[in-house]
Amino acid sequence: MSTPSQAWRRPPIRELGTDLLRISPLRRAVALACPFLCFAAYFFFAAMGQPVLALLAVVVLSFLTYGSVSHDLVHANLGLPRALNRKLLSLLELLMLRSGTVYRIVHLNHHAKYPDAHDDPEGAAARFSLVRTLFEGIVFQFTLGRWACRRASTVDRRRMTAEWFGIATIVLASLAVSPLTLIPLAYCALVYAGSWIIPLVTSYLVHRPEEDGVLRQTRLFRGTFYSMIALDHLYHLEHHLYPQVPHQNWKRLARRLDPHFREAGVEPQRVF
Repeated sequence: MSTPSQAWRRPPIRELGTDLLRISPLRRAVALACPFLCFAAYFFFAAMGQPVLALLAVVVLSFLTYGSVSHDLVHANLGLPRALNRKLLSLLELLMLRSGTVYRIVHLNHHAKYPDAHDDPEGAAARFSLVRTLFEGIVFQFTLGRWACRRASTVDRRRMTAEWFGIATIVLASLAVSPLTLIPLAYCALVYAGSWIIPLVTSYLVHRPEEDGVLRQTRLFRGTFYSMIALDHLYHLEHHLYPQVPHQNWKRLARRLDPHFREAGVEPQRVF
């Protein structure tokens, strides 16, 4: 049996199955609709005096954007025309008071540069302590925005400016109506707080940059526990290896890669 630090042949996607690159129109439509439904659900439940359900709607929305649907739009994995893909990414991230263009730039850079210790702001938390990682979440979007703005093309800078203007407009409008209702302002506070855990869950917990080799620098997760807590989204090593596969197919991708991981001696993290 070989070890992960030895040379490993990455199976081409055509060998694993090009069906992994496709999803049905129905699944794509459902994926794109769910964030907007959660957004509407927050305001509905808040207006009905159901704060717990309103909070739950924001939690689900936060998960569906950065870690799921927005992530697929960053990688252009949903089979959409490029212009529509970019607009939807901007719109979905705007719901969370974030810039979709910044997300696209820093995340694609992460895939290109990780485990670079100096030019990968998205993956930087993997080298931080837990306390610093949690603090980093508070300023994370500002850190990414500043980094991306310095490296963006003129066109992307214009997109970022428009997105930031949209964010400012939403926050100012929420403040303006706060004497009448605190629901919009509470939403802004919740989605901002929801972004604080991004460095923890997308970098600190899933990366091991000090290890040698692509198979060891990102953790492999298996088992019912991780499937349940991450809703079948904790396939980070698989995603690093095949970023072109949409999240709906990660579980199938993992099953097809398991024999290759075993052959390479990769041991998954497992609770049960």
